[in-house]
Amino acid sequence: MKRAFSALFLVATLSGCATSWVVDSDVKSFSSLTTVPPGATYRFERLPSQQADPAGQESLEAMAAAALEEVGLRRDDTRPQYSAQIGARVTAGLSPWADPWLFDGPWGYGYGGGYGYARRGFGGGWYGGSAFMPPAANPWYEREVSIVLREAGSNRVVYETRARNDGPYNASAAILPVMFRAALQGFPNPPQGERRVNIELAAARK
Repeated sequence: MKRAFSALFLVATLSGCATSWVVDSDVKSFSSLTTVPPGATYRFERLPSQQADPAGQESLEAMAAAALEEVGLRRDDTRPQYSAQIGARVTAGLSPWADPWLFDGPWGYGYGGGYGYARRGFGGGWYGGSAFMPPAANPWYEREVSIVLREAGSNRVVYETRARNDGPYNASAAILPVMFRAALQGFPNPPQGERRVNIELAAARK
């Protein structure tokens, strides 16, 4: 009930007057770092699948770069101390609170994903949206972002983190940058185990 109420509240917020709302991310991080030198540098590394979509990957890297800068890491493609591999996934599906009788039956679309959707994996940038979603459907979006830091010399992984978020709002361009910030919460010494990270996001007036 709490999540359902929050979903309705967020939809109302985005369509109403200017205010703010909270992006809640479930974050899990692993680190072998104790400290990071001031002004530490990094460069982005791309998988072959990410190189096939340079525009999409550049957009993601810009989001991640802002979050990395907040924790004291500076991009330097010529003399990096670390390499950063990032990824994101956005999947569109049917809301878990949708009425199964509304989409089931001989005239419906089938409950639990009886319509097409598009998705991309961690290694291939990000994309979201339904291919054939009926107007009356209640969409639901699941998002994940990841960051892996390696020592430039040894290629040893020194930091790995992922953040997950889901909800009814199709606003990935605004939400993904916040998720990267959430994924780096506590860097370089994050809490152990999965945790909930809430970050307030301002909603623009329509």
